Amino acid sequence: MATRLQIQGDDSVLLRVTHSNLKNFSSDVRFSLQMTVESVKEKLWKKCGTSVDSMSLELYDDMGAKVSDLNDNSRPFGFYSPHDGYRLHILDLDPSSVTSGGWLEDTSLVEKYSISEEAYDKLDGKKFKEKLATQNPSILESKIPDNYMEDLCAKIKVGDRCEVEPGEKRGVVKFVGRAENIAPGFWIGVQYDEPLGKHDGMVRGKRYFSCPPLHGAMVRPDKVKVGDYPEKDPFEEDEI
Repeated sequence: MATRLQIQGDDSVLLRVTHSNLKNFSSDVRFSLQMTVESVKEKLWKKCGTSVDSMSLELYDDMGAKVSDLNDNSRPFGFYSPHDGYRLHILDLDPSSVTSGGWLEDTSLVEKYSISEEAYDKLDGKKFKEKLATQNPSILESKIPDNYMEDLCAKIKVGDRCEVEPGEKRGVVKFVGRAENIAPGFWIGVQYDEPLGKHDGMVRGKRYFSCPPLHGAMVRPDKVKVGDYPEKDPFEEDEI
């Protein structure tokens, strides 16, 4: 009798893999149906840089309809009935992940975590190292000072309207200060006008501010511009 556990022999499926933070990342990957969901995540971690603990997976069919959330790490992958041609979408739930901000759009950087000297200079090495260091707390403690980007906060205060790069996302400043449980240095908490964020102001068990779900973000001060940034007209982009 057929069951959802279609995992006989060496059965496998070829899936298109996409990523929430890496818009240009798309890869065809073959998975054994006998692998656990946790093993699938470990395989994907090596390809995209998102840690297993920060990864959530969604399965979509070949018509683009969502099939299921892979929310049980202990189940065999075959339990969720993937088929050749389906899409496996990676959601990175860590706001300080190495994948955030488009730093790893060139996926050739993911496996080795290395970069040429010329490219390093163009990317601003300090920021790039900070992204990588989030995977290793000892690097954070030794490389990023507690006053990192404090000077950029001088003209940013709670209540200011702002625009955040990349993406020209608009909102209001809700927090300015240190956030040690994310990384050393100074951070800006923003409530976006639209659901473009990742949380409601609580990050890793600590509440920095309150806002509607998926409207909150913690970003570095150099990504924030304050000024006269009114809410965007939702119909403005549709005008010709």
